[in-house]
Amino acid sequence: MRPLRYASMPDLIEAAVAKRHSLLTAATDAVRLIDGAGDGLPGVFLETHAARLLLSTTAGDVPPRVREWLEHRGSSCYWKRLDQHHKESPVRLCGPEVGEPFLIREQGICYEISFQSGYSQGIFLDQRDNRAEVRRLMRPGLRLLNTFAYTGAFSVAAAMAGAETTTLDLSQPYLDWAKRNFSHNALDPAAHHFCKGDTFHWLRRFAKQGRAFDAIVLDPPTFSRDEKGKVFRVEQNFGELAALAAELLTPDGWLLCCTNFHRMKPWEFERQLLTTLPRAMTASHTAMPKDFTDDPYLKSVWLR
Repeated sequence: MRPLRYASMPDLIEAAVAKRHSLLTAATDAVRLIDGAGDGLPGVFLETHAARLLLSTTAGDVPPRVREWLEHRGSSCYWKRLDQHHKESPVRLCGPEVGEPFLIREQGICYEISFQSGYSQGIFLDQRDNRAEVRRLMRPGLRLLNTFAYTGAFSVAAAMAGAETTTLDLSQPYLDWAKRNFSHNALDPAAHHFCKGDTFHWLRRFAKQGRAFDAIVLDPPTFSRDEKGKVFRVEQNFGELAALAAELLTPDGWLLCCTNFHRMKPWEFERQLLTTLPRAMTASHTAMPKDFTDDPYLKSVWLR
């Protein structure tokens, strides 16, 4: 990676933050402020979460001019290294300590964030526009299944529109977090469904039960291994996953399929999906939010 030009770095930072100013409103206080090479700052990523800053870098340290700029702001700022092999919680870089979970707002919806939760802090900002679209498409009487749900952000968005949701994840702590996100928005978790376990298992179980959904969100990890040792790889197995999910859709239902696997082109992802589906569906793609200006790694395909 080419070294950053320190002399121009403060100007680059200020420019990146300034062009995102309009995205911060009373309804949304969590956005990406710096997006690496897309802002002329390769390897540097900065997000604001309700005025608390999270810096991520691909290098093992913080560029001195970036640290100086952050210290001058006086805001709470935590830092983590982007390392898939050593996933650690962020550490305080400067400003007041943030010792407890707190709430952000995204298009009027509250989500719980924690800087002590490990490598991920409770929400993925690159899915903001997809969550908004899910909320727009849902209405009372419709049913959404959110798989690999993490802290249930898609479920909350759908429930805010009146939909009945089923939230599925392997982790009980994340399911409990999802329930808190419901409660933070005056939504009763008891009016919705939460399932712990493997997505492939539950999709087959729902099929045997005759369950049907109007919408299903599929956003799996790039690589995983189930309790029986079976390996899932996005580039090989997403089509099988989508085919199982499609069997549960109502006639007018839709799938949202997402992956952040860098080595797969959007057309390759779409082809894998369409060639394995049990019925004919049309595909459309959505771009990443405007604050993500670096490599458009997130691929989002809507199947209808």
